[in-house]
Amino acid sequence: MALTWTHKDRGEIRVHENLEELSIDLVDYIAEISEASIKEHGVFCIVLSGGSLINLMGKLVEPPYNKIVDWAKWYVFWADERVVGKNHDDSNYKLAKDTLLSKVNVFPRHICSINDTVSAEDAATEYEFAIRQMVKTRTVIASENSDCPRFDLILLGMGSDGHVASLFPNHPALEVKDDWVTFLTDSPKPPPERITFTLPVINSAASVVVVATGESKANAVHLAIDDLTSLETLLPCLLGWSSQAVGI
Repeated sequence: MALTWTHKDRGEIRVHENLEELSIDLVDYIAEISEASIKEHGVFCIVLSGGSLINLMGKLVEPPYNKIVDWAKWYVFWADERVVGKNHDDSNYKLAKDTLLSKVNVFPRHICSINDTVSAEDAATEYEFAIRQMVKTRTVIASENSDCPRFDLILLGMGSDGHVASLFPNHPALEVKDDWVTFLTDSPKPPPERITFTLPVINSAASVVVVATGESKANAVHLAIDDLTSLETLLPCLLGWSSQAVGI
């Protein structure tokens, strides 16, 4: 049974006893938001990250989720991506495809991945352009409070340093406000070349889920939840964890 409470700044916090319980709660939440979004505006625009988060979504390919989710209405994006080939082991696309997308009926044309044949800068530019076109055609809803897209759900893992997507502590990418997608050539974690959504895009989503598991993340979670960070040590997970977020 999850321990659940509402934080004045972080939204709903859920703490689970084990990974099995967390996985069930996560896919229940995804299925719920998917159904509500499709009823509201005909599609479900979900944004994925990489790492253990994708493995926790694995139950979506099992009954009853694989039958009740309207996969044909899904549009899939990535909050960040490593600029490597799509068959590379470091690719977030590959992980999602192998674990989830190849096992359900999401239309291939609804899977919006980066161009992996160009530089990180060009990949970021092209990815942002593609999303802007989808906002123009209203496939992705525009935010009422900014010019950013309003994705239905952004799923974020969190690093032990408090990073989300590829937004790392004290990195210049945190300061990018005018672009929807930016790039890194000096990521603190390998591989060095990446693209990432910027904070304004993350904070414009209808729902944001930050998932943290394992002892190595405990200190960052403690700092985030208990408001123990200062301006000098502010974690990216806090900057990208708005009042609409759910921490699972």
